[in-house]
Amino acid sequence: MDENATRTTDAAASAAPPVRRPRSLVAARVVLVPYLVFVALVVFLPADDASRVTGIVWWAAHALADLGLPLGETAVVLEFAANVALFVPIGLASRLAFPRVRPWAIVVAGCLGSTCIELVQLAIPSRVSTVSDVVANTLGALLGVALAAVTSAAGHRVGRRGPA
Repeated sequence: MDENATRTTDAAASAAPPVRRPRSLVAARVVLVPYLVFVALVVFLPADDASRVTGIVWWAAHALADLGLPLGETAVVLEFAANVALFVPIGLASRLAFPRVRPWAIVVAGCLGSTCIELVQLAIPSRVSTVSDVVANTLGALLGVALAAVTSAAGHRVGRRGPA
């Protein structure tokens, strides 16, 4: 290739417009970071401090116990549901933020992340580590990825039809 052709190619490459990312991708990436910080605070703070954020689980368990449900079993179910709910936004935002990453890889990352959380919690005296938390968090990541797929499919259907 001669020198003039190289200059023309370089000039064309530098004049190319920047890659524009869809707003949903940028928004998902922006939301994901502070949400991960929030999750880290909830799962790594000592139990007394974290309970200020997660105390709603016990409040709900007591409210349901007042209606006649057994407190202990209700608290376990609500705690599991809260752990699922905690990871749904992670699966959803991760899938929207990184659409080229395979959905199963996001679910595996959720499982590995949850496992790491539980292992770190072993070293925090006031925290309790359980396998059920890993299961619940992984299920939450899976539901988030599924929700992203449903949302994306619905968006494509609306885009083909046009605005109502």
